[in-house]
Amino acid sequence: MGNFFTGFFNKERFGHPQVIAGGLLLIFLAQCLWLTKKAGPPQEVDVNELFRVQEGLLQLRGDTIAGTPSMTRLEAGISPPLEVEDNEGFDSNHSPLWYLVAAAPFSLSTSHEKTAGFVIREWGWFARIPYLIFGLLLGASLWYVSRRLYGNQGGYIALTLYCFSPGMLQESALWHVQPEMGAAWGTFGAVFTAIAVAHTLYAPREVVLWNWRRIFLLGLSLALAIGHQFSLIVLAPIALAFMLYLAPARRQAALAIWASACGFAFVLFFASYRFQLSIFWRAMRHAQFSGFTWRTLTMSEAYRSVLNHLQETAPALLIALPAALATYVLWRKTRYFGNTAPLLVAVVFLFLGFCSPHYPGLGFQLMAVPFLFVFVAGVAADLLETPERKFVLTCVWGLLLVVGLLNILQLARIPTPLP
Repeated sequence: MGNFFTGFFNKERFGHPQVIAGGLLLIFLAQCLWLTKKAGPPQEVDVNELFRVQEGLLQLRGDTIAGTPSMTRLEAGISPPLEVEDNEGFDSNHSPLWYLVAAAPFSLSTSHEKTAGFVIREWGWFARIPYLIFGLLLGASLWYVSRRLYGNQGGYIALTLYCFSPGMLQESALWHVQPEMGAAWGTFGAVFTAIAVAHTLYAPREVVLWNWRRIFLLGLSLALAIGHQFSLIVLAPIALAFMLYLAPARRQAALAIWASACGFAFVLFFASYRFQLSIFWRAMRHAQFSGFTWRTLTMSEAYRSVLNHLQETAPALLIALPAALATYVLWRKTRYFGNTAPLLVAVVFLFLGFCSPHYPGLGFQLMAVPFLFVFVAGVAADLLETPERKFVLTCVWGLLLVVGLLNILQLARIPTPLP
């Protein structure tokens, strides 16, 4: 046992970089807790949020399947949102998994009462726990990937951008937003797990069996992302494209691993419908897998909307992203796969979000932000290897310091709610 702990808690896994990253994540958590505190005790929960939790609780009790029509919903007096009611009682954007995640903390209460009044009374921490966890996991994943790609400095830059991003804080603290952090973590995990799997295919082993952990993680990521937002089904072909590109000599193995992961994701997805084929089939017929429309390309308001959303989510990108893009275009050394892959994924999501002006589009725009953080961190790490390192370091950390201070000042200005 002693050898196990000595091998596990070594400097490679728990050294200074991990301590610094852990400190940044604690700062991120503290900001989320501050936002939660500022929200105060809810006097009235939004009807859509109440519906989400109540539907999940009904399924956890075995009474119905969340996001689908049922007599139990009517008997309990639960009023669905208008978009669900107009869709014959089916949620067109989310699977039952979205509801189950939201309701899971409430189900842990020892109270036998699971009415609307109970949900409202216990709303504070119970409503936010899953998304706080997803927020921390996404931050840890972002740091891990960026550090593996660009070294410690790249990891620190990406994680600092994330930890002081107002949009990520709001999503994790469930501050007047739709709960999308589960989809964001699943999306990030699916893309980079697919890339990691492809890089292992040249190992002289039985790759499909040997990669069972990554197959499990890729399948879980896909199920989590698509279960939270149907339109993220585009992740499946994106993951396959990366795997086939990175392993041209092992494409059959890549296809087998991808198919296995998709099969596992489907089992998890189908399980959220309690393996009831008829309900699942009807739900898929009412699902909206794309809100894509070309008309937004001619709408000036759509361009302003994307820019405003990016500014509200991560103001630092308004300065860091143009600088990184200019460097990427002008300096050939930065145009390698480690930088190009996150940029390409971010561009795809921003384009899909732009051409999907309603709910799915906002989700795509949020999914793009972590990949932009990785891209900016990669270009910055490349610049830090040049003779102008001191100047670049001053600019990078100056920007991060200003963004962090402004974000904390903005949090401090949020008024304290009335008791």
